[in-house]
Amino acid sequence: MKKVVLIGSGGSGKSTLATRLGEAVDLPVWHLDQLLWKPGWVPVEREEVHGIQRKLIGGESWIIDGNYGSTMELRMDAADTIIFLDLSRWRCSYRAMKRMLRYHGKSRPDMREGCEERLDLTFLKWIWQYPKEKRPGILQKLAAYSGEKTIIHLKNPREVRNFLKNAKTYKEASA
Repeated sequence: MKKVVLIGSGGSGKSTLATRLGEAVDLPVWHLDQLLWKPGWVPVEREEVHGIQRKLIGGESWIIDGNYGSTMELRMDAADTIIFLDLSRWRCSYRAMKRMLRYHGKSRPDMREGCEERLDLTFLKWIWQYPKEKRPGILQKLAAYSGEKTIIHLKNPREVRNFLKNAKTYKEASA
């Protein structure tokens, strides 16, 4: 486990898990939300998105969290481990709303400075529709990589905690 991609619905805990996993196994962590937005929620130019990610995946070891479907396969191809946080829409929606309240008017630690958290109904709708609209495609991609990559499919907070608790041992076993 040297090159890890973390994907999942908004509110699933990708950034939190990435940070904690990075600390546990001593790998650098890259939050795509922090890199692919400019202040004021201005997206980075499409060409730059690919360049940033090519540079990240060229590194010797890393954890990258974020979905960004147009470049997901680029990261998955380079990874040795793919972690899918597949939590319920209820839990993800609750967490996203809680996060919106906690950081309202401020930038989250995993976001670019100048991208203040706000109540975003479009984002909440995306989270709610994720299991039906995005999850099937993710599962297809994971199945395609199952023979060549380590796939970790976490479905609830208990599985996430157990994975984190054993992450160091897991990294040593997969080395």
